[in-house]
Amino acid sequence: MRAVVQRCTRAEVRSEGEVVGRIERGLCVLLGAGQGDGDADVDLLVDKIVNLRIFDDAEGKMNLALGDVGGALLVVSQFTLYGDARKGRRPSFIEALGPDEARALCDRFVTRARGLGVSVETGRFRTAMQVELVNDGPVTLLLDSRKQF
Repeated sequence: MRAVVQRCTRAEVRSEGEVVGRIERGLCVLLGAGQGDGDADVDLLVDKIVNLRIFDDAEGKMNLALGDVGGALLVVSQFTLYGDARKGRRPSFIEALGPDEARALCDRFVTRARGLGVSVETGRFRTAMQVELVNDGPVTLLLDSRKQF
């Protein structure tokens, strides 16, 4: 699985003109599932993201995790994270997991994060969405479960 993680002061996602997820301080996570991904990839990413020490402490050092600052997650599924644009001008998405399997893994990600006590908002799977956020820092990380970070 792949994730683009952005530290934010606020974020929201809209689908069909309706706000379907909104958070204040926390992390906006664009989440993609690829061929061969499974529960182990989900667990690895959830644990990594929830425990990333990327929030500033009193001295301005990135030393605090999501729970330390009372932050939330906004999780938005994004199959385009598996887009391959190395050949030609139109990306190929054959490495992205099919929608039914991808939805199950995204749902597991959300369930697991909530099980750890994290407040989680989401987008709406398989719809066109607009994501708006204020990236704090800016801080943006790319995570890939197959690369073990």
